[in-house]
Amino acid sequence: MTAAIVFAFASAFFLGAGVVLAQLGLRTVDPLAGAAISVPSFTVLFLLLSPLILAGEPVVWQGLPIFAALGLIFPAALTLMTFASNRALGPVITSTLGNLAPLFAVALAVVLLHEPLRSLQLAGLVLAVIGAVIITLTRPRDLGHWRSWALLLPLGGALIRGVAPPIAKLGLEIWPSPLWACLIGYLMSSLVVLTVQRVRTGRFVENAPWSGRFWFALTGISNGLSALTLFAAVRNGPITLVAPLLAIYPLVVVGLSALVLRHVRITARIVAGTALAAAGVALVLIA
Repeated sequence: MTAAIVFAFASAFFLGAGVVLAQLGLRTVDPLAGAAISVPSFTVLFLLLSPLILAGEPVVWQGLPIFAALGLIFPAALTLMTFASNRALGPVITSTLGNLAPLFAVALAVVLLHEPLRSLQLAGLVLAVIGAVIITLTRPRDLGHWRSWALLLPLGGALIRGVAPPIAKLGLEIWPSPLWACLIGYLMSSLVVLTVQRVRTGRFVENAPWSGRFWFALTGISNGLSALTLFAAVRNGPITLVAPLLAIYPLVVVGLSALVLRHVRITARIVAGTALAAAGVALVLIA
């Protein structure tokens, strides 16, 4: 159980860092092109390291279809939605609305996997949701003009991020290897984003400034490590524990945004909402 908690917090950190790094890349590269850079970047790195990190990891072919199907939406569709939301709404709103993902994850875990849900865990989830709502009641001044439909982007991303852990859990019960789960998922996602980019522009990688490519490559590595540690957390513990802990990642976004994205205004409302989300996570830990 301790391993699951450690991996969950690590996943939250890498996820939050990826949100902020993507904002740097979006200064010079559009979201779709950024996805076509970030997802394959981690895939290539993983493939290069695979002879070392996959040594001794057995192959269980029965789990392959589940991991491959998961890779079609996670992280492919999630990355596209997150980058588009980052550009339209900014990193803080993107991460805090994405904080609704534990609701979907826990609901599916209880219904499909029959995991128990304690009262304190439920209370923690409610606090996390309230924190996200408080943050998004009014938009920060630094976001400029945006339309209400843009909120569907982070909400769709939250749904995908919430669905991913239960699907991964099903696959890991058959093939208990987070490393293989991550590699297969990223291979499929790379095919998806590169195909979309090819159809859209006629090329797999758009001509973009090297600075933008650099930031999106780092974003891809950070997001990839987040996915890998998420799978490891799900492998070592119940989703009703792991998913709410991921709600801590807006704290990372708020902190890094204040340090790196100095144009981002951290309001008292955002701080209060994020504190409530953190309190919710604390309740989950003591449940």
